[in-house]
Amino acid sequence: MTDLSHIRNFSIVAHIDHGKSTLADRLIQSTNTVSAREMKEQMLDSMDIERERGITIKANTVRIDYVADNGKAYVLNLIDTPGHVDFAYEVSRSMRAVEGSLLVVDSTQGVEAQTLANVYHALDAGHEIVPVLNKIDLPASECDQVAAQIEDVIGLDASGAIRVSAKTGVGIKETLEAIVHLLPAPQGDRDAPLKAMLVDSWYDSYLGVIVLVRIIDGTMKKNDRVRFMSNGTVHQIDKIGVFRPKMQDVEVLGPGEIGFITASIKQVRDTRVGDTITTEKKGTGNALPGFKPAQPVVFCGLFPVDSSQFEDLRDAIEKLALNDASFSFEMETSAALGFGFRCGFLGLLHLEVIRDRIEREYDIDLITTAPSVVYHLYMRDGEMRELHNPADMPDLTHVDHLEEPRIKATILVPDEYLGDVLKLCQDRRGVQLDLTYAGSRAMVVYDLPLNEVVFDFYDRLKSVTKGYASFDYVLTGYQEDYLVKMSVLVNDEPVDALSMMVHR
Repeated sequence: MTDLSHIRNFSIVAHIDHGKSTLADRLIQSTNTVSAREMKEQMLDSMDIERERGITIKANTVRIDYVADNGKAYVLNLIDTPGHVDFAYEVSRSMRAVEGSLLVVDSTQGVEAQTLANVYHALDAGHEIVPVLNKIDLPASECDQVAAQIEDVIGLDASGAIRVSAKTGVGIKETLEAIVHLLPAPQGDRDAPLKAMLVDSWYDSYLGVIVLVRIIDGTMKKNDRVRFMSNGTVHQIDKIGVFRPKMQDVEVLGPGEIGFITASIKQVRDTRVGDTITTEKKGTGNALPGFKPAQPVVFCGLFPVDSSQFEDLRDAIEKLALNDASFSFEMETSAALGFGFRCGFLGLLHLEVIRDRIEREYDIDLITTAPSVVYHLYMRDGEMRELHNPADMPDLTHVDHLEEPRIKATILVPDEYLGDVLKLCQDRRGVQLDLTYAGSRAMVVYDLPLNEVVFDFYDRLKSVTKGYASFDYVLTGYQEDYLVKMSVLVNDEPVDALSMMVHR
C-alpha cells in the first residue's frame, strides 16, 4: 500500500503526432521501469494498426516508480489516452481517473484542434495542467512563440513550460520533477465503502475480460465479491494487479491507485467504461457521476466480396465485438451485394480501424457501403423512429418531419486557406458561429450537419488546405431539415446499397 501523498496520477494530452507516445516511452525508460532489452518504440501501443499509423486507439496505463531529488519515493500512474475525437468519451473517463495532465505541444507546429478539445476535457475534470514543449531538437522549433500561443488560445500560463526533446531525452528529468511537485496527490478514504471507477476493459483469451480500475475510496483485494452498478452483475475477483507495462500481481489496491482486476467475465459488453464498482455487501449507494453507455454515431454496411466468406465474416465480427463494446452490428441482406452486416461505429476512424482489422487479421476482402448517420423520423401518428439505413425510409406520406444530427466543428487553419475552408463549410450547409485568430492562424467554429461530414468532408478539407488544417467536432443535437432519400437505379431496378439521404 502506498501513502496517498506519494501517488501522482496523470495523463498526457496532445494532438496526433506531437510526440506523446514517445514522451511516455522516455518516462518509462529513464526510470528503468522496463529493462533496456525489452524496450521498444511506442511501448504502450500494442495493436499493429496503432504502431503503423502512429496513433493511440486504446487507453493504456503504466505504473512507474520514481525517486525524486528530495529523496522520497513516488508512484506515478500514467494513463496514455487516445487523441482522436471518435474516442472522446473514453478520454473523458480516463481524465476523471487522474488528477493532472501534461499538455504536450509540438514546438514546431503549435496548438492544433485536438490539443484544444482534449485540454477542455482535462479542464472539465478539474485538472492541474503542466505545459510541455516537445521536439526542441528540431531546427524549426519556436518555443517562445508556441508558449505565447498556448497563453492566447488556451489561457494557461506557459512561462514555465518545460522544454523537452522526447527523442533525445533532453528535459525528461525536469518533467518527472514537475509531475511530482506541480501535480496534486489523489484524495480518498481507506475506511469508506469501496468505490472504484471502471476506466477501460478488453478481452484476453486466457483470463476473460481484464478491467482497468481507479480506486476512489475503500480497498479492493483478491476473492472480494464486487458489483457493477450500471447492470447489477456480481463477480468474484480472481486476480488483481498493476501494469509495469507487464502485468504484476499485488495483494490489495487502495485509494488513489490504478490497477486491473479479472473476475472470469465473459463479455466486454458487461463492463461499461465509466461504470462504478463496489462490494456486494455494504457497498456504496451512490454511483460516480457522468456515466453513459457508448452510442454509435456512424453506420455502414460491410459485405464480403466473395459471398462464400459470409460465415467467416460473421465469426470475425463476433470476435471483434468481444473486445470492443462500442461497436454494434446486425445482419442485413441486399439484392445487389448478398448477405452482410449493418454496423455502428463511434466515428470514421473507428470504422477504418475495424475494417482494417477484419481485412488483416481474418483475411476477408470487404465491400463497405457509404457511411450514414442516425436520423429521427417523426411519423404522422406521433411516433418517433430511428432511421439507421436510408434503404428503410418509409413512404413520405406517413412522415411528418425528419431531424438530422448536427455537430459543432472547430477548424484551425493558416490564414491563406481561410476562404477555401469557409466556402467548403458553406457548400456543406454549414452555419458559421465564430471566427477568431490565434497568431497567424484562424480558428473557425461551424454548425454542420453530421451526414455532410461523414462522407468525404475531411478529405476535402485536407486537400483545399494542403494538409495544414486541423479539425475536431462534438455532437450538439438534432435539428429538423428538408431531407429526401436518393435512390440509384441500375437497369431500372433500385439498388438498396447505393441509396443515401440528401438535402432537397
